[in-house]
Amino acid sequence: MRTVARAGWVRRAISVAGGPPRVCWDEGVRSRWRVKPGERVRLADIDPGSTAGAPGGRTETSAALPALHVALADLQDRLWAESRRSLLVVLQAMDAGGKDGTIKHVFQGVNPQATRVTSFKQPDAEELKHDFLWRVHRAAPAAGEIGIFNRSHYEDVLAVRVHHLVPDRVWKARFELIEWFERQLVHGGTTLVKLFLHISREEQRRRLEERLTRPDKRWKFRHSDVEERSHWDQYRVAYEDALTRTSAAHAPWYVVPADHKWYRNWVVSRILVKTLGRMDPKYPQPMEDLPATIE
Repeated sequence: MRTVARAGWVRRAISVAGGPPRVCWDEGVRSRWRVKPGERVRLADIDPGSTAGAPGGRTETSAALPALHVALADLQDRLWAESRRSLLVVLQAMDAGGKDGTIKHVFQGVNPQATRVTSFKQPDAEELKHDFLWRVHRAAPAAGEIGIFNRSHYEDVLAVRVHHLVPDRVWKARFELIEWFERQLVHGGTTLVKLFLHISREEQRRRLEERLTRPDKRWKFRHSDVEERSHWDQYRVAYEDALTRTSAAHAPWYVVPADHKWYRNWVVSRILVKTLGRMDPKYPQPMEDLPATIE
């Protein structure tokens, strides 16, 4: 029943959008921002304000999003019905980098019951009793699901490094464990897409100030945001190492220019639609001897 209901929603969405989704399937933007295995990442060489490959400015690019939303919903419906494989989307960024906004705007048309969002904050007392991957593995998507990590296991080679929470030898050893963990997920049928939302320090300042001045955003402000901002350069170095060491053919990183939210949403949507399109999930074959009518 869940698939029938969902299929009806997708058909209605396609109707509202003016027909079947028309999505360009060329590698284009996806390959442009992908970190190639073995490539040394230098964030200073990547313009966070770039809009390369966009179909136009904000208006034109935003107008292209509905078709991507419909395509994503259709592909998710097939993944959910197939229930053999899963997709894991890892979101990392500096504070105010747009992780919450990406989840809100990119995934607005997906089926909630087939989507699992996990926000990783500082480990609690129970989580600290286990290895750093314990809580992450528990949140991995089941077959048929799209899992979204708002922050992730990468905090254990980022924040813990910047704040010297463990000896250097400990966080350095975690890179190998992360590679092993992600390879196990892939062997189990999960496709990984890792997205670093790349903003400038000036854009971060602007967004943090907006949290102070706008009543609808003030609740998001934390004093720790200012403290973390003072470690910008250390985080940049930590991110460059993580992106360089852990982007692999089976678990690629994408550095998404994210100063312009409309461009960020378009790029992320394109990457996800292309990834799911390559997975090519199929609806299961119907049972044999289906009745012609229902009395």
